[in-house]
Amino acid sequence: MKDVIVGAVVEAVKKAVIYLPPDVKEALKKVYGEEDNPIAKVHLDAILKNIELAEKLGVPVCQDTGLLIFYVKLGARFPWIDLVEGLLVEATKIATKVIPLRPNTVNPFTGFNPGDNTGRYIPVIAWDSVDPSSDVLEVTVVPKGGGSEYVSTLRMVSPGEGFEKIKEVVLDAVIDAGAKPCPPVIIGVGIAGLADQAMYLAKKAATIRRIGSRHPEPMVADLEVELLRTINSLGIGVMGMGGKIYALDVHIEYAYRHPATYAIAIAFQCWAARRAKAIVKPNGSYIVEQ
Repeated sequence: MKDVIVGAVVEAVKKAVIYLPPDVKEALKKVYGEEDNPIAKVHLDAILKNIELAEKLGVPVCQDTGLLIFYVKLGARFPWIDLVEGLLVEATKIATKVIPLRPNTVNPFTGFNPGDNTGRYIPVIAWDSVDPSSDVLEVTVVPKGGGSEYVSTLRMVSPGEGFEKIKEVVLDAVIDAGAKPCPPVIIGVGIAGLADQAMYLAKKAATIRRIGSRHPEPMVADLEVELLRTINSLGIGVMGMGGKIYALDVHIEYAYRHPATYAIAIAFQCWAARRAKAIVKPNGSYIVEQ
């Protein structure tokens, strides 16, 4: 069973870094059809050809294969719970060698790179949820590139500033980010009482939710649409070269907050919005999907 779990995760990593999910590819094709800025159009054409070549040649769609994040949904009745963390680390090492992935993990004090995309607290393993009635393991792989991560933003604002402050913080973050996160991007906004929780929610919103999905609460969904429209009206455009589209979508997630705190986090995901999911059953079967 160890080999099954490792094999499933390695396959998911490979699928994630080579093949963009269908919603991302369709969104990029749609932008190409709608864009009338000639420079932006050239860059979009290069992006689409890049995607096609990655699939044809079986190589990563971006040279920055990122830091690996594993969002884990664990069935409480899955029989090998105690093995999961170690096997995710092992799968990371194997994936780095066989795909291959660029070795991206570096000690912040010494600069040491172990060469296998592991290290202290890396890969990132987020224990997303536990289902007491399930016997299935779900691992969603998100290779998170450095360029889009570099412009992540967190602001602690006065609770009295309220709803309108969200718009200001998001737009400020977009203007500051400019071309750095390789637009067109997906923007995740996390709102919470705790700084780390806001950033966690923003990251999930940017990386896990599908383009075109809307928050189930109408007021939040309306804000997503308003922010998307406003961001794209700024004229920053693809790769900062101008045009109609800077963001493919804006996704918002929130948690209830403390009365004295109001954390707003913004996470960016570049056009190479990579993700894949491995679903492992206790009988040794598994599927990998996007």
